[in-house]
Amino acid sequence: MTPARHLVLVGPMGAGKTSIGRCLAKLFGLPFVDSDHEVEQRTGATVPTIFECEGEAGFRARERETLATLLAGPAAVLATGGGAVLDAGTRRLLAANGFVVHLHADVPTLLERLARDRSRPLLAAGDREATLRRLASERDPLYAEVADLVFDTAHLAPAEAARQLASELDRCWQPSHGRPVATEPAA
Repeated sequence: MTPARHLVLVGPMGAGKTSIGRCLAKLFGLPFVDSDHEVEQRTGATVPTIFECEGEAGFRARERETLATLLAGPAAVLATGGGAVLDAGTRRLLAANGFVVHLHADVPTLLERLARDRSRPLLAAGDREATLRRLASERDPLYAEVADLVFDTAHLAPAEAARQLASELDRCWQPSHGRPVATEPAA
């Protein structure tokens, strides 16, 4: 069992970090926090706007600062942005302060899930499949570097993925704040 206060979800856009994270938070009785949403709340600007005005480097610096604050706070299920692992400082923060789960999905699954999503700056132009393949080749080794557990979300609805992942987590994650074993949420 690995002790950690936070359950941190990393993985590519479309892998289910937000939707599965919300379900896991309910199962474990923890708050859910989406780091992209927190960056937007703190800056008063959307992620695409930050990318447009400050570039990816500016966004990553804001993301690292936000994650440092969140990881110093109360226990939570924390969904990171898909590129959070690009920053070495962020990778150190995640590995040192959370039980990190790499939510994985293959490119065809990601394409299907993101087909109607127009909010992702990195998918705004060009060949989406080629972009997702390039991102996977760049980021998969970094997800592996920080992950305590890899969980494949392909072909699973968020609630089912959360139930299966919670079962695995009950065997390998010991929250340092002491939480109950995952239970089915009340209907």
